[in-house]
Amino acid sequence: MPGKAVRAERVAATRDLILSNAERLFAEHGVAAVSNRQVSEAAGQGNNTAVGYHFGTKADLVRAIVRKHTEQVELLRARMVAGTGESDEVRDWVACMVRPLAQHLADLESPTWFGRFSAQAMTDPAYREIMVVESLGSPALLRTAEELDRCLPDLPPAVRRERRDMARLLMVHMVAERERALAEGGPTPRDSWQRAATGLIDAITGLWLAPVTGG
Repeated sequence: MPGKAVRAERVAATRDLILSNAERLFAEHGVAAVSNRQVSEAAGQGNNTAVGYHFGTKADLVRAIVRKHTEQVELLRARMVAGTGESDEVRDWVACMVRPLAQHLADLESPTWFGRFSAQAMTDPAYREIMVVESLGSPALLRTAEELDRCLPDLPPAVRRERRDMARLLMVHMVAERERALAEGGPTPRDSWQRAATGLIDAITGLWLAPVTGG
C-alpha cells in the first residue's frame, strides 16, 4: 500500500507538471504550434510519449487544462450567483460573468497563463468546441446567462446574438491582454484584477444597454 501511494503521488505530480507546462506553451505560442513532444520536454520528461500516456490526445490535454481552472471558477461563480439572488440589474449578472474568472487569476501565483491559453484555444477551430463545452456549459454560468437574458431590454434576436458575441470576445481578450502585460512587466490600465474586473463590467454592461440604431 505505501508503495502504491508513493507511485500515485508521483503520477499526480507528473500530470500537474505536464499540465502547467502545456498551458504555458499553448498560451505563448498557440495550441496548434506546440507538439506533445515539446510539452513532454518542457515538463522534464525523458519519455517523449509522456503526454499521450498521461492524457491521450492533444485535445484531451486541452480539455484537462480547461477543467483544472473551470472547476475553481465554477465554485466562485456559484457562490456569487447565490448572493445575487433575484436581482433585476444587468450589471449584477454581468459581474457574475466577469468577477469569478478575475478572482481566480488573482488567486493564482503570478505569472498566470489561463487567460492567454483561453484566447488561443477559443480562436483555434480545432479546440474552440472544447472551450465552449467545458467552460461555457457550467451550471452557474448557464444560470447567470439566463438571469442576464431576463434583465436585458427588449432587443431584436440578431442584436442579442451579436452583443453576446461581443461581450464574450471582450471578456476573453481583455483578460488575456492584462495577463500578458503583467507577465511582461508592462503597464496596465488598472492596478489589480479586482479593479480590472470593474472596468470590464462597466464596458460590458454599457454594451448590453447601448441603444439599437438602424444601419
